[in-house]
Amino acid sequence: MSPDRAPQYASIEIARQLLGRAGVPADWNLTAEQFRATLQRSTSRRFCNGPPQPKDLESYFETLHILDLALACACSAGTAPAWDFFVAQFRPELYRAARAIAGESSGRELADSLYAELYGLREAGGQRKSLFDYFHGRSKLTTWLRAILSQRHVDEIRRSRRTEPLEDRDGEDSSETVAARNGAADVLLDPERRKYLAILQATLTVALDALVPRERLRLAYYYVDELTLAEIGKLLGEHEATVSRKLERTRKDLRGRIDAALRERKLSDAQLRLCYEYAREEWPFDLTLRLRPISPRSADSGPAV
Repeated sequence: MSPDRAPQYASIEIARQLLGRAGVPADWNLTAEQFRATLQRSTSRRFCNGPPQPKDLESYFETLHILDLALACACSAGTAPAWDFFVAQFRPELYRAARAIAGESSGRELADSLYAELYGLREAGGQRKSLFDYFHGRSKLTTWLRAILSQRHVDEIRRSRRTEPLEDRDGEDSSETVAARNGAADVLLDPERRKYLAILQATLTVALDALVPRERLRLAYYYVDELTLAEIGKLLGEHEATVSRKLERTRKDLRGRIDAALRERKLSDAQLRLCYEYAREEWPFDLTLRLRPISPRSADSGPAV
């Protein structure tokens, strides 16, 4: 789909409100129309599988790092004050991250190599194309820059390995290189995903452990063994409708406990939705170990629910 035909999720009024709310400096000379185009790229990337509901779109805007996104937009446009701010505020961190990734001798060169791409020296269709255009605001700008550095470093390792004599190679990437490449690619695609999934997994584990044995057994029969409601009812001496009702009650109880625990971690409603959204997109948890070590006999020792 061409950019002109893509659904328009961000209006100029929304762009203006977000810029004002974030306190974007006036000398960056960033217009609402410029920022609207940046928001449009971000939302089109996020909702590529279909148009969002208005509440989902509003929640998405709440999760964005607007000031960082505005800075990237202004730097992409070549605004001098924005670039001055970027150099003053981000270059020290960029050098620190590069040294941590590539070492003292190569770190500065790795960081400096990014500047041309960030400024956008390469012409595409007669226009300057900046690497900043690929920043969508879903993570902090520093996090995104570190991911870029990591990916560049991994790419350089792979290029150097291709030039090594065959007798000096084992034919496979080292485990460290594979881990670095996969980790950097994952962070680059969505730097916040791993953090939110880890938080959700830890919270889910605690919530499952808090269930009484019979509740956990019922969940194990349904989600691990994939038994029908009627089969579960025969095993537990319950009517099929009772199994359905109690499963639903347990699910609601789990959701309530998880929501409460996530809010105790100071997550906003928008961040809670991101946790569940990432889990729905790619469920990363194996519930077998958490639910399976319960026998029917041990479950009977707990109160029926």
